[in-house]
Amino acid sequence: MFRHLVLTRPLAVIDLETTGIDVKKDRIVEISVLKIWPDGTRKHHTRLLNPTIPIPEEATAFHGFTDADVANEKTFVQIADGLERFLNGCDLCGFNLRRYDMRLLYAEFKRAGIDWNLEGRSIVDPLEIYHHYEKRDLTSAVKFYLNRDHEGAHGAMADVLATEALIDAMLEKYAKLPRNVENLSQFFTDPNKVDFEGKFKSINGVVQFTFGKCRGQPLTAVAANDRRYLEDFLLNAPDFPEDAKDIIRLALEQVQSVPSRGVG
Repeated sequence: MFRHLVLTRPLAVIDLETTGIDVKKDRIVEISVLKIWPDGTRKHHTRLLNPTIPIPEEATAFHGFTDADVANEKTFVQIADGLERFLNGCDLCGFNLRRYDMRLLYAEFKRAGIDWNLEGRSIVDPLEIYHHYEKRDLTSAVKFYLNRDHEGAHGAMADVLATEALIDAMLEKYAKLPRNVENLSQFFTDPNKVDFEGKFKSINGVVQFTFGKCRGQPLTAVAANDRRYLEDFLLNAPDFPEDAKDIIRLALEQVQSVPSRGVG
């Protein structure tokens, strides 16, 4: 029961575990909804779902669910009507709900043939509250870790000196962090990433896609069989990272340099 939040109608607190973060392509693997009425009555339902698409290894590493775990579970389409009724008339709440969970849930309802009506619903997202009060810029970090104002903020020299002091203060505060540069870097780096954003990962020495329709496929195989997708779509996309484009170009060059085998 909330001690400080006043409810005028039911509030549904929602969390999803999914196959990935692409709202258009990914699916729900687990859904949990806690429904709280203004009088304090609570109903909490949690269930696994068969996403109908493979669960990537990186998603399993995050939430622990494998294809085998969900093989015999119902699909979202099978529970959509009941879920829509359970959420009917509810305001919504969830961590990062507005940017992700709500959008994916809306897409799932759409695929199930249900126009989920969000009109008039209030949305409470703790992540928005967190980011509003706990700023994430250098000035705020200096205040939090060094307990002083950041004089000369946004000047390059002042920012560099503040960053130097911040690193030392963070290492003092978080005793489990590594104390040398190499290990500290590795602490926050996925060793399988081959580009800055992790569009591609090296799995057992094979560079694979981590996104989109080719997720899990070797880059060289896509370069050999779907060159047009790489050249016309990804390489021409203005918002696709340049370092990832360089990896694609290298794969295309490697495939082109391999002589084709004649028939004889």
